[in-house]
Amino acid sequence: MLSKKCKYAIHALVYLAEKYQQGPVHIQEIAEQQRIPKKFLEAILLELRNAKILHSKKGKGGGYYLYKRPEDVNLIDIIRQIDGAISLLPCVSLNYYEPCEECVDEVACGIRHAFLSVRDESLKVLANSTLDKIVKQHKK
Repeated sequence: MLSKKCKYAIHALVYLAEKYQQGPVHIQEIAEQQRIPKKFLEAILLELRNAKILHSKKGKGGGYYLYKRPEDVNLIDIIRQIDGAISLLPCVSLNYYEPCEECVDEVACGIRHAFLSVRDESLKVLANSTLDKIVKQHKK
């Protein structure tokens, strides 16, 4: 399950994708339009800026804007940055692998093999879900 922080990050990024190439968007506008507490949003946007998903501009006319084109940011990038692992089990994670404590033989584990398939299919869907596609779907 996605954390609230991750859901807020996705909503904020989709909003910024809708405003792509219209200049920086003030944090207050994002917070109001997406119903995200401003203090919480500040921390999220800073994390996304540090991950080079966003850029910011200070001063009058400042705010946040996408560092990359909306078609170049997918849900995998966002989820991994905010929540970490995408896999449901640590033993099938690509970037956050850990052996399961209760597993006797990982190679023969039927549970692991089932969740490898879940991971692979999830990654396909999330990789194909870009901010651009989400914005287009939202406008329908």
